[in-house]
Amino acid sequence: MRYVSTRGNAPAIGFEDVVLTGLAPDGGLYVPEHVPQFSHDELAAMSGLSYAEIAVRVMRPFVGEAIDDDVFAAIVHETYASFNHDAVVPLVQLSHDHHLLELFHGPTLAFKDIALQLLGRLLDHFLGRRGEQGVIMGATSGDTGSAAIEGCRACDNLDIFILHPHERVSEVQRRQMTTVGAANVHNIAIRGDFDDAQAMVKASFADQAFLQGTRLIAVNSINWARIMAQIVYYVAAGVALGAPHRAVSFTVPSANFGNLFAGYMAYRMGLPVAQFVIATNANDILHRTMADNDFSRRALQATLAPSMDIVVSSNFERLLFEAYGRDSDRLARLLADFAEGKARIDDEALEALRNLFSSHTVDDETILEVIREAHAHTGQLLDPHTACGYRAAQVCRADAATPMITLATAHPAKFEAAIVKAGFEGAPLPEAMHDLMTREEHYDVLDAELETVQAYVAAKRH
Repeated sequence: MRYVSTRGNAPAIGFEDVVLTGLAPDGGLYVPEHVPQFSHDELAAMSGLSYAEIAVRVMRPFVGEAIDDDVFAAIVHETYASFNHDAVVPLVQLSHDHHLLELFHGPTLAFKDIALQLLGRLLDHFLGRRGEQGVIMGATSGDTGSAAIEGCRACDNLDIFILHPHERVSEVQRRQMTTVGAANVHNIAIRGDFDDAQAMVKASFADQAFLQGTRLIAVNSINWARIMAQIVYYVAAGVALGAPHRAVSFTVPSANFGNLFAGYMAYRMGLPVAQFVIATNANDILHRTMADNDFSRRALQATLAPSMDIVVSSNFERLLFEAYGRDSDRLARLLADFAEGKARIDDEALEALRNLFSSHTVDDETILEVIREAHAHTGQLLDPHTACGYRAAQVCRADAATPMITLATAHPAKFEAAIVKAGFEGAPLPEAMHDLMTREEHYDVLDAELETVQAYVAAKRH
């Protein structure tokens, strides 16, 4: 399997290089040169398999010859043995035709664990084989950082630097990152928002001279391995509810679009999906684009669903690349217009997207209303991001006969302030985290200046 850039000006590379590289040198995002296909019979044969067994089958075509079969299977099984539920991503029935896919049973209680626990192991494997040391530099709006740290804290060949917006993530999210005392873990609180942090990470990948030859590695959802690992739970959930013998639909709380693009890839690989619903909070660029062809950047709003407080959805570029028939020149013109302030997607491409994707935006008041409503009707306490998905599924569902699967992206304890604001006493942390709020924190606050951040990373790396 080879991988190509969405911008069309980078050479095709193999899986090992795509994992270690992250962002393409032309500024684009890597996608597979061709999309592997599963037949009806191959999908049906996954029924009854464990999550790890399905994961090996789904991801194997993307890995190619980069890792021996036995070694890759061992890495995958080790990854998901660390989760606190035997099903890894259990389905919970909310009504006769609406299901919740719980993606928060990993070590940091968020869906990011599913990919990042694997990615850390893959990176350490490849770097160890090469005899190299790598530096991970990532930006987080809340969940990616802690999941990346947990996935890499025990890695021998990695130093990890995570940037988060100062005082714009929940206390639980911050402490999950900053209370890890491993020598290779460094937390940076940026005086700015997520997009400031993400922009500095992207700029650092574009010019890595500040590291004087040490490899810089991306763990944000621009890294293809993140997308690859997330494809698995769409397939596992679909098969559990009757696919490929019948279609299913998914609703996904969305911000950077990596999670939803993984679902789209599962669809392209053969999973019968009738509908994808994009759920956004007040930072609604994805909804405005789908509903009104308003692909424009607006000022970021701080909301009760902070992991979705993003106004530049990096992975949306991957979907647009596919919608534009993999025409990098047309995509480049669209992205140039977006950089200038506002862009419009070609009518033909937008119509094709609307045949598969619907969207809905949910404000803070509605988030609180949904948390109360869902608990009253189902007994489930939803985190604010999942609440966005719950409402979007209700509003956008096209076919009542098709099972709807709403992705539960985080444990409610990670966002206790919103749970309390909705009228509940709170959401207790699992026993393994009972002392989180009293652990010593380790982080530095820096201005959102590229040179300042790069100097810090260069000085702190091993």
